[in-house]
Amino acid sequence: MVENVIWPAYLDAEKTRTEGRRVPTDIAVPDPTVDEIAEAAGQVGYDAVIERDVAYSREGHEERGRVLIKDADDSSKNDIVQAVAAYVAALRE
Repeated sequence: MVENVIWPAYLDAEKTRTEGRRVPTDIAVPDPTVDEIAEAAGQVGYDAVIERDVAYSREGHEERGRVLIKDADDSSKNDIVQAVAAYVAALRE
């Protein structure tokens, strides 16, 4: 079983690529939450588990959490992140 991790910084429009953003700014959103990411992952068809008490290393000790995507063996991490980011952006509209 492969688990892919999505940190909120991956989708954060207020972050630079160096700070951890992995999607283009046109689908990035300001301050995404793990709840939004998990909901979007579920809508896209992935099983998501939220871990709230963890911090992304590039953000210091700020515990924004992360989302684990389970059983996504047939998709690359980039494909998963792009799909989830696009859905989070659609949820915000």
